[in-house]
Amino acid sequence: MFQYIIKRLGYTLLTIVIISTITFFLMNLVPGGPFLSEKSPSPAVLEAMNEKYGLDKPLGVQYKNYMLKLAQGDLGISIKKKGRSVNDIIAEKFPVSAKVGGVAVGIAIFLGIPMGAVAALNRGKFLDNGLMFISTLGIAVPGFVVATSLMIIFGVKLRLLPTFGLSSPLHYILPALTLAFYPMSYMARLMRSSMLDVLGQDYIRTARAKGVSEFTMLFKHALRNAILPIITYLGPLLAYVLTGSFVVEKIFTIPGLGGEFISSITNRDYPLIMGTTIFLAAFLVLMNVLVDIMYKLVDPRIKLK
Repeated sequence: MFQYIIKRLGYTLLTIVIISTITFFLMNLVPGGPFLSEKSPSPAVLEAMNEKYGLDKPLGVQYKNYMLKLAQGDLGISIKKKGRSVNDIIAEKFPVSAKVGGVAVGIAIFLGIPMGAVAALNRGKFLDNGLMFISTLGIAVPGFVVATSLMIIFGVKLRLLPTFGLSSPLHYILPALTLAFYPMSYMARLMRSSMLDVLGQDYIRTARAKGVSEFTMLFKHALRNAILPIITYLGPLLAYVLTGSFVVEKIFTIPGLGGEFISSITNRDYPLIMGTTIFLAAFLVLMNVLVDIMYKLVDPRIKLK
C-alpha cells in the first residue's frame, strides 16, 4: 500500500502542475487586466502597478516565476486585497467553509445511508416510495431554491433560526441543511440501488434461512458490501462541500472560501484565482486518494496497484 500511496501522490503533483498551467494561460488569455476596473488609472500608474506585480514581463517569464514560487509553497500576493498573501487568505477562509461543510457531510452520511438501506428493505412499499420521493426532490431542486425555502420557512415565517452569518451554533443549521440535501438524496438513491443488489446475493439468503433478524442482516452483513459506492462518492463530495458551496455562502452571507473565489474572478485578482483553483484541485485529488485507501480498509479483498 505504501508504494501505491507514493505513486498516487506523484500523480497528484503532476495533476496540480497541469491544472496550474491550464489555469494560468487561460486566465491571461482573457482580454483586460486586474487594474482596468480602477477609476481611470493613468498610463504611468498602470505601468507601475504592472511592474510591481510582475505583469509587465513576457507571459513565459511570468509562468516560470509563478511555478518556482508555487514549488516553494508560495501562492503569491493578492492584487486587490492590499498586502495580504493568498496563503493567508486561504488559511483564514477555508476553516469557515470546512466547518459548515463538515456539518453538512455528517448530516448527509447519517441520514442518506439509513434512508437508502431502509428503502431497499421495504422495496415497493409506502416507505420506499416516500423516501425515494424525498431523494428525487433533493436531486432535482437547485440549491438556491432549497436555501431560499429554508430561509422563508424557518427564518421569516417561524422565526426559529437565523438566516445569515455564523456567530452561533444555530447559524450553521440552515446552510448545513442546504448543503446536505443534495448529497443526502444522492446517497439514499445510491445506497438503495447497491443494497438491492447485495440483498439478492446467496450469503444474504443463507443468513435469512438461518433465522437472522432483518436488522442484523441489513446493518451487519449487507451494509459493508453495499456501502462501497458511497465511499466512491465521498471523495468529490468532501472536496466540494468542505471547500464551500459558492451559492450557499453567498445566500447565507458566510465569509468562506467560496465567496473569495467568486470575488477573485470578478476582480481579476490573478494570484487569488490561481491560489484558490490550485487549492481546490489539490484537495479534490487528495480526497480521492483517501477514498482509495478507505476502500482497502472496508474490503481487504481489494488490491491497490
